Amino acid sequence: MGKLNLSGIILQNILQYTDIGIHVIDKNRKTIMYNKAMAELEGLEIEQVMDKDLLEVFPSLKQNTSTLIKVLDTKKPILNTTQNYLNFKGKKITTINSTIPLIWKDEILGALEISKNITYLKKLSYELMNLQLELNENNHGQINNEKRKRNYTFDDIVGSDEKMLKAIEIGKRTSNSPSSVLLYGETGTGKELFAQSIHYGGIRKNGPFIAQNCAAIPETLLESILFGTEKGGFTGAVEREGIFEQADGGTLLLDEINLMSLGLQAKLLRVLQEGYIRRIGGIKDIPIDVKIIATTNEKPLESIKKGKLRKDLYYRLNVVYIDIPPLRDRKGDIPILSDYFIKKYNPLLGKSVIGIHEEVYKYFNKYYWPGNVRELENAIEGAMNYISHDRSILKKEDFVTCPNIFTQHIVKEKFTLEMDRSLPEYLDNIERGIIYKALKDNDYNISQTAKELGVKRQTLQYKIKKYSIDAK
Repeated sequence: MGKLNLSGIILQNILQYTDIGIHVIDKNRKTIMYNKAMAELEGLEIEQVMDKDLLEVFPSLKQNTSTLIKVLDTKKPILNTTQNYLNFKGKKITTINSTIPLIWKDEILGALEISKNITYLKKLSYELMNLQLELNENNHGQINNEKRKRNYTFDDIVGSDEKMLKAIEIGKRTSNSPSSVLLYGETGTGKELFAQSIHYGGIRKNGPFIAQNCAAIPETLLESILFGTEKGGFTGAVEREGIFEQADGGTLLLDEINLMSLGLQAKLLRVLQEGYIRRIGGIKDIPIDVKIIATTNEKPLESIKKGKLRKDLYYRLNVVYIDIPPLRDRKGDIPILSDYFIKKYNPLLGKSVIGIHEEVYKYFNKYYWPGNVRELENAIEGAMNYISHDRSILKKEDFVTCPNIFTQHIVKEKFTLEMDRSLPEYLDNIERGIIYKALKDNDYNISQTAKELGVKRQTLQYKIKKYSIDAK
C-alpha cells in the first residue's frame, strides 16, 4: 500500500504542476480533479470548482454545449478542438482541447478534459501570417520560386519500380487537368515532390504553386491563411489575401488534409463545390481558379473511419487518387536512389564517393525504412559526412547517425498486426523472433547474444526456454 500511495501522490503532483489544464468529472457531473493550469486558464480558484456540479460552476454551459457532459452521454471522445472564450476574469483565451470518456468494463465513470493554452502562440501566428502575406503581396501575390527552392518535375522522381512508375503515369495524366488530386503516401515517400511535378509538368506551370501544411495549426488561424481577412474581421485583422487568392491560376497543395479540423473541412468543401471564397469578416464572394492537390499520410478510408476526414470532402478530392508506394515495397530502387543521393552530395560535401559496400546493401534490404526515401537520403548524407577522404566506398562504420539500420534485423512485415491474436501474443511473437534472429547471427553463442540484446545471460536463457527456441 505504501508504494501505491506514493505513486498516487506522485501522479497528483504531476497533474497539478503540469502546464496543461486538467478537468475531470465523475458520472454525476461533479468535479473530482481540477489542476492549477486549468484554474489559471479559466480565471477561477480550484476550491470554486472541486466537488461541485459542472453546470453550477459554469452556468453559461448547457447540457448540449458542454463537451464534458456530451462525452459522458455519448461515451465518445472529442479530440483536438479549438475553443475561443472569455474566462471568468474577462481575458480572451484560445485553447486546444481534447475530452475523453473514462470507461471501465463498459461502464462510464466520468470524463477528462485536457486543455492547452495557445493564446500566445495564436498571437504570434497571426503576426507571422501577416508578415507572410505582406511578403507575398510584394511579389504580386506569388511565391518567388527561383529564390525559394528549385522546382521539381517528374524527371526528379527516381525509380523503376512498377508501382512507382504507375503512380508517375497517373500524375502525368492529371497535369493538364483542373481536377483535384488526392495523394496518399507515408512520411518521407515524396508527396510534395509529386505535387510539384504535377504542377510544373502541366498547363499551370507558369502560375503560382503554394503549399500549406494543415497540421498543428489552430482552426481559426488556418482559416485566415486559406481565405484571407477583411479589416475588422477579428481583433487586429487587416485586409489580406488568403492563399486561395494567391494561388489563383495555379495550384494549392494542402498537406496532411486529414489533420485539418472537421469544421474547416466543411468550409473547404463549400469552396471546392462553388468555386469562390469569402474572406473572414467580408461579404464579397471572390471567384478562384485553383487546382487542389491534397495529401494524407494515412489511408483515406482509415481517416474517414476514425472521424478525421469528412466522407463528402474525400469524394470531392478523390477525383484522381495516387498511391505512392513506401520504400520497403520498392527495395529494388534502393541502389538507384543511393547512387542519386551520392551524386547529389559529392559536390556539396567535397567528397568523391562512388558507391556503397555490398554488406551495407544487405542491411538496407532487411531494414523496414519507416522514414522511407527521406530516411535513406539522410542516412547517406550522414555517412558521407563521416567517410574519410582516403576512401570512396561507404561502409557500415560510416553510418554512425543511423544505427537502427544495422540493429533492426527483423523485417517488420513478419509482425504485421492481424486482429486474430491478443496484444501479449503479438509482443511475445515479436520478442521470440528477435531472440531467434540474434542467436542465429551470433552462431547460437548465449553470452554474445545476451550482450548484443542488452540483457543478462540468465534472462536470455529464461526467454529461450519460455519460447521453446532450439539454441543448439
